[in-house]
Amino acid sequence: MLPRLFQAFLVLSPPSALACKCTYQSLCWPNADVFASLATRLSQPLTYPRPPESACYPINDQSGDCAEIQAGSLNATWRADQIGSMQSINFETYIDTNRSVIEACYLNTTLGAPCEQGSVPVVGVDARTTQDVIEAVIFAGTNNLKVVIKNTGHDYLGRSTARGSFLIWTHNMKDITYDDDFSPSGAPPGDTYEAITLGAGVQWHEAYSAANEHNRILVGGLTHGGSVGAAGGWILGGGHSALSPSYGLGVDNVLQFTIVTSDGEHLTVSSYSHPDLFWALRGGGGGTFGVVTSVTYRTHLSVPAVAAVFSANTTNSSTMAKMLGEYARMSPALVDQGWGGYGTNSQGSFQFLHVAPNASLASANDSYASFFDFARSLSEDGLDVQAAYTQSYSTYYEWYQTWFSTGEPVGPGMNILLGSRLLPRVVVEVNYTHVGETLANLGIWTQWVLVAGGAVSKVDPEATGLNPAWRTALAELVTAVEWPEGSTIADINDQHTALTQKVSVLEGLAPGSGAYLNEASPDEDNWQWTFFGSHYDRLKEIKGRYDAAGMFVVAKGVGSEDWDKEQICPA
Repeated sequence: MLPRLFQAFLVLSPPSALACKCTYQSLCWPNADVFASLATRLSQPLTYPRPPESACYPINDQSGDCAEIQAGSLNATWRADQIGSMQSINFETYIDTNRSVIEACYLNTTLGAPCEQGSVPVVGVDARTTQDVIEAVIFAGTNNLKVVIKNTGHDYLGRSTARGSFLIWTHNMKDITYDDDFSPSGAPPGDTYEAITLGAGVQWHEAYSAANEHNRILVGGLTHGGSVGAAGGWILGGGHSALSPSYGLGVDNVLQFTIVTSDGEHLTVSSYSHPDLFWALRGGGGGTFGVVTSVTYRTHLSVPAVAAVFSANTTNSSTMAKMLGEYARMSPALVDQGWGGYGTNSQGSFQFLHVAPNASLASANDSYASFFDFARSLSEDGLDVQAAYTQSYSTYYEWYQTWFSTGEPVGPGMNILLGSRLLPRVVVEVNYTHVGETLANLGIWTQWVLVAGGAVSKVDPEATGLNPAWRTALAELVTAVEWPEGSTIADINDQHTALTQKVSVLEGLAPGSGAYLNEASPDEDNWQWTFFGSHYDRLKEIKGRYDAAGMFVVAKGVGSEDWDKEQICPA
């Protein structure tokens, strides 16, 4: 076995940066003795991921508890706990275009297909400590392995998994520390915050609960069950929240990161320590600059909150267009008042759930009365309003518990792809009628995510590595496609084409406006601009500075254009 110092040197050696990455079943793949040596330096045994559905195979002699898999398959929290699982099962599969076959492990065993590894990594480190991550990175660099980083598997670009790869699983790094006098590394005296530090595996439901114990709230993601990771891809991609119009995006609330870079160094990164990397990590994308081991966020005082709830449906597309147009017209005023939240338009129905911290019920009624009245006036045109009300909560956390602590998000355990566009405020203010008509005539599932404007727009676009388009946006528009298990390659390709067409309609509302890379299509052509805007060249320069070996390369990530489609060999 090579001395440890020499191993670390190899991580930085030029040949590793220029060669194809080593994948499973290649001649370069480490043998069992080499992996056994790694295992002696870890806090946990090496793990060998399998698709969770493999428990149902062989069909006549099942290898595991198939009933458990069937019960948990659509549960995002359960899926997050499975090392071999992605939230969207299409990223567990592998389409071999050379042989025109799909390698997958289907939950539906009646399809008659064999259970195969697909894109699920074959071996990995169950990291519990920073040292585990360091050991994994040094080992991967020494052996030039194809590396992927995964926490919960909430990833719509397939960045958390790769066929034949070596996995660094951060899901069990659950440390949470609250500090009411936190000072970022290198900060001058007096630069202190009431802050919370979250290990890489902490999920939002855990983070919210911990902050609430100290009478504080966090700008964070919202899904039913709170299973999304709070210190991984969400924040590295920008991190939007219903609280963003009041307090900014996730990247506007980060005080510090700790990260292991490809040379095995563990860095503490802030505005005062490695400020270039701090800039890049705030919006430059997950799995790209290193393995984040913790994130420190500023917290905000827990305050009362008010919700606005609306639901209506109609079979008349013109009526829907009028309602959506009015919704668009009122949205700029709402974000200016601190309102944020989520609206969904699907097959003749529209509903939204908004929230404003530290607002009164009276002010909420003033903000929404005109829209509620307008919607009710459309009853003569066939609109059926089922809910239109405001409601107060003693704290924002109570609102979160009421609406998101239970239930399941739509999508886990399904084959699904997303596409999105950021909608500039000026487009809405100038042409809200056209916006409403476009969304109504789209006739598909579309989300109007009201998470920009307000405090988001007041941040200098150059302050973070985030796509500057966020600073002029009012909302994010999201659409999706899905397909059943067992679909043919042709059928899947048809859905990719359909998604591209849907995204083009959104693009038509504001050409060149950009997209939120965490909820975007993997088929974007001009992804460098769409995901990163004018910041791309600087992000790529910083990546080269901290990942000279090219260890961290992901689909549509910074620098990935220098590699082949599977990010294994230099292009």
